[in-house]
Amino acid sequence: MEGKAQRRVPSVFVVSDALGETAELVARAAASQYPRDLEFRRIPRVKDEQAIQSIVKEASEQSAAIIYTFILPHLRDAMRREAEGKGIPTVDVMGPAMEALAQVTGEEPHLEPGRVYKLDEEYFRRVEAVEFSVKSDDGKDPRGLLEADVVLLGISRTSKTPVSLYLAQRCHKVSNVPLVPEVELPKELWSVKRERIVGLTIAPEQLLEIRQERLKVIGLNPTASYADPARILMELEYADEVFRRLGCAVVDVTNRAVEETASQVISIIVRGG
Repeated sequence: MEGKAQRRVPSVFVVSDALGETAELVARAAASQYPRDLEFRRIPRVKDEQAIQSIVKEASEQSAAIIYTFILPHLRDAMRREAEGKGIPTVDVMGPAMEALAQVTGEEPHLEPGRVYKLDEEYFRRVEAVEFSVKSDDGKDPRGLLEADVVLLGISRTSKTPVSLYLAQRCHKVSNVPLVPEVELPKELWSVKRERIVGLTIAPEQLLEIRQERLKVIGLNPTASYADPARILMELEYADEVFRRLGCAVVDVTNRAVEETASQVISIIVRGG
């Protein structure tokens, strides 16, 4: 029993001097051929040998393999040397491919980590927008309200999160704030320009159906207060009051697809409220 208790899931360290997406894709593709679970840990933007030593030391303390993509030769050499010294299996995803291309082209590589992404500025903007929107989802980081391109407000189940992520995929940084009558609004909200705030509302009948279905999915009584018609009307009235106080535009999401709502939000922001 003691041996089983100490048994750990094998780890795959995905290490890169850029984002590490290529190495992780290779690692997960290989792992799909094995029935046993593996724990993946991506470590991006590794820039020096000291960081490599620390990573290898941690990997040596467990059952782990290291899959890496380093553009700079001295980092590839350091990873190979340190891992061999600890007996850790490694895969150099980028090195052999670069060496083969150098032979057929007769040219030296640029040796710029992350160059593939620098060719596409929109990619970076999208990644930044998605990370921002996830971090700022459901009012988790009120400080982000002042940095957001769009601030969405609405009571529960008015599509705030789906619309936020849809907009983020189109490079818009979005914060969304849940409106709950018993919870004070974040003070930062009052400093956001009205033109960047959009309220989301919905017909009470449709919201009732959505909330009842949600309660069923999570195994709760569909007659709970969350799906009480009187409570829903009270929340919608509170939201309308907040929208009036802020002077913001409002989008009715009733029977609207996420992309339709997102399109209307963008139109509001473009024309300035």
